Amino acid sequence: QVQLVESGGGSVQAGDSLTLSCAASQYTSSSYCFTWFRQSPGAEREGVAALFAARNTTYYADSVKGRFTISQDNAKIQDNARNTLYLQMTSLKPEDTSVYYCAAVKSSRQWCSDFWSQGSRFNVWGQGTQVTVSS
Repeated sequence: QVQLVESGGGSVQAGDSLTLSCAASQYTSSSYCFTWFRQSPGAEREGVAALFAARNTTYYADSVKGRFTISQDNAKIQDNARNTLYLQMTSLKPEDTSVYYCAAVKSSRQWCSDFWSQGSRFNVWGQGTQVTVSS
C-alpha cells in the first residue's frame, strides 16, 4: 500500500514561510485523499488541508485558509507509483507550531469532501515533521 515520508519542517519566525513535502510511494491509483494533519502536545489532532489527487480538489480548515496551500507534483500524476504532496505555509503564527503529519486513504472525491479532516478514517500515516514558529 501507499507509503508516506514527510520532510521540510523546521524553526522559523512569525510571518515567515515554510513548505512541507510528503513523498508518496507504492500507490497504484490516483483515487486517494491526502490530508495534512497537525497535533501539539495536549491538543486534539487537526486536519489543516486536504487534496483529492485524481481531481486536484482541495479543502482547508478555516484556521489556515488563505495562508496554507496544498498541492501535488502534477508531473508525477501519470506515474502511478509515486506522487509528492506539498503544504506551502505562509504568514506563519506561533499557534501553527505543531508536528505535521501527512495521511492518505483510498477514497472517492465525495468521501474526501465529507471526511478529509477526520484522522481516524485514514489508514496510512507518515512519521511527522516538527514545525516551530517563534514570535
